Amino acid sequence: MKRVTEITKGVHYVGANDRTTHRFEGLWPLPHGVSYNTYLIEDEKVALVDTIDAGFSERLLANIRGILGDRTVDYLIINHMEPDHSGAIHAVRQAYPGIRIVGNAKTLQMVEGYYGITENTLTVADGDTLQLGKRTLQFHFIPMVHWPETMVTLCAEEGLLFAGDAFGTFGTLDGGVTDVQLDAGCDTSKYWDEMVRYYANIVGKYGVPVQNAIKKLAPVLPLKVVCPTHGPVWTEHFPKVLDLYDRMSRWEPLERGVVIAYGSMYGNTEQTAERIARELAARGVTKIAMHNLTSSHASFVLRDIFKYSAVVLGSPTYNMELFPPVQALVEDIELRCIPSRVFACFGGFTWAGAAVKRLTAFAERAGWDLVAPGVEVKQGCTPANTDSCAILADAIVAKL
Repeated sequence: MKRVTEITKGVHYVGANDRTTHRFEGLWPLPHGVSYNTYLIEDEKVALVDTIDAGFSERLLANIRGILGDRTVDYLIINHMEPDHSGAIHAVRQAYPGIRIVGNAKTLQMVEGYYGITENTLTVADGDTLQLGKRTLQFHFIPMVHWPETMVTLCAEEGLLFAGDAFGTFGTLDGGVTDVQLDAGCDTSKYWDEMVRYYANIVGKYGVPVQNAIKKLAPVLPLKVVCPTHGPVWTEHFPKVLDLYDRMSRWEPLERGVVIAYGSMYGNTEQTAERIARELAARGVTKIAMHNLTSSHASFVLRDIFKYSAVVLGSPTYNMELFPPVQALVEDIELRCIPSRVFACFGGFTWAGAAVKRLTAFAERAGWDLVAPGVEVKQGCTPANTDSCAILADAIVAKL
């Protein structure tokens, strides 16, 4: 019986699942865990593509030995130096002392900086090739997707691309390895929303480099297999993945819908958020994502901002500024350089209002389409505020 982990003949998955880490990069929650994907190519020469988080080094080595037995590994190809992919370099070198580390000049500088390794390395330039036997590996640089040293490795004979962090997603690989084995093509699969969240939070700022990478890879498309460092190995469903990355890297909304994200200290600003949501629903908007920023992690809010076409932000005035969780979200949005969304805002105050003014200024800085003056509520909500919320909903729907 063929191993589930054999992707194509002689190309194996030797990575591991992480179901215990709570925060990726110390920041992003992992409700479905994450996989660290490493690949092994058997030919006249043997190549390992990327390694793994240091905590999974022994598992990686056991997976390699389970395939190779006593045979050695000749090359370690490093597409990306982030420590969740390079952390096992020392362990791999100890197990295979003759292994030669292959990377570009920036990669090998980082290998020295992180791990103090300078010997038995091979520096490759953009477009260079490495012969393994029947297979030839070719290296294509895609800087800032999402680190400056990032490259991808093409095996043209197999129609296979080792993609580094490109085309990745959060979520463990539960049983299978490829999208078909995991039923990852299903619209309700965890991987699609987690791909948007992964992109929005980790890659989201780098839309222009992602577009450059897609254009650079266009001559080798279509591909039979794409092997990222997180998430499923893409086969049948890679066209959908490529479309998502293309649209997200152009900051194009994926669906018609509205994100309402707000802060509220005593519930009054939240009541305004609820009224706006009701008014939108009454006008036929079915995709409404509500986030109380005191309890919703920013990564899920940013996912929905990349996903939907309109954003409504609300905040009480706090020390004559935005409520701190709202201010943090505004900074997160600006950091990702999202160039446009349909936008509206609302705010509450007791004796002096500043929130709507601050949110309006954000829209102007970001170049977002402010569809109507912000709804400002003094002290408690009243029936009169309903009319303002209705006007705001009309303006949003007109733009959708």
